[in-house]
Amino acid sequence: MIVRDEEASIGKCLQSVKDIVDEIIVIDTGSTDRTAAICRSFGASVWCKSWNGSFADARNEGISKAKGRWILWLDADEVLEQSDPGSLRDNLLETDAAIAALQVVNYTGVSQELPEPIYLCPQVRLFRNGLGLCFNGNIHETLVHSDGSQLNETPVLLPLQIHHYGYLEDTVRIKGKVERNLKLLEQELASGKSNPWLYYHLASEYTRLNRFEEAFVQVNKSIVEFLGQSQLPPALLYKQKYDILIAHGGIEGIWPGIEHAIRLYPDYVDLLFYKAMYLLQKDLVLEAYHLLEKCLELGDASKKYLTLKGLGDTHARYYLAVCLIKLGRLAEGSELMKRAAYSEDASARLAGLFPLSS
Repeated sequence: MIVRDEEASIGKCLQSVKDIVDEIIVIDTGSTDRTAAICRSFGASVWCKSWNGSFADARNEGISKAKGRWILWLDADEVLEQSDPGSLRDNLLETDAAIAALQVVNYTGVSQELPEPIYLCPQVRLFRNGLGLCFNGNIHETLVHSDGSQLNETPVLLPLQIHHYGYLEDTVRIKGKVERNLKLLEQELASGKSNPWLYYHLASEYTRLNRFEEAFVQVNKSIVEFLGQSQLPPALLYKQKYDILIAHGGIEGIWPGIEHAIRLYPDYVDLLFYKAMYLLQKDLVLEAYHLLEKCLELGDASKKYLTLKGLGDTHARYYLAVCLIKLGRLAEGSELMKRAAYSEDASARLAGLFPLSS
């Protein structure tokens, strides 16, 4: 772990792993609060390192201290959830893989009391020690080989979750994350490094500031950069692109480009849901109904994609009920809406994004 002034959250994080790991290594980049003392109370080894503007350098310092066969990396605002403390070890003992992924649950609402929207994403969080793997990038650092080449290995996905609270609105505001991230990203770009992910992350920060036109420019730059490197742009970029269009101008802005994205990623539930909302707005109800059925079939817990929680479950059920009612099947639609257990707040929030035609 790397930390700085995390006394409000570090205890919950370490409590979630203290009975699972053999050692806890903390790189402190300049805390002035009780962070280091709290870490030591959990038996952690705390090493001080001056902050030089690089998250990768700090994480690599931690790798150099690790003695175990596997390394799990977490942030202070994360909590590892698992019912059986031995399950993580058991899963790792059974795999020949070099890297392993966990499902990360990202809360982006106002506060822990109002955590929605919630995004689910499988992320590599475990890797074998001693293989020369390290982190690269001053911000939004990624795990790479020691020569800087990208990992091509397929990670094993373990049945465990990490709950990430660091992008709740009140936390982002208090810690000034957007301003910090923008500064680091702009410095990285100014250094002349060519990395299409930098534009994706810039788009994310501009979106948090509701600067949608700038965000749209950046995500398109990212897509063009990937294409220029003869790579298929990751599905995440298309989701971000259509998220921005929906937030800025409404659902109509996704057409017809969403068709191209779905051809590339036909099993991405978020893209299918967006298309269903467009069709429903155009009163193409039966077509929307069939797409929403597909969303339910795919479900929420994708092993490949970042997904908005509910688009393969609760949200899809709710709008299936809307379709049934529009098709004149009132009893079926009303019953399905009850079974969806959809709160008025959730309904109003989603309806604001996807207003339906009368």
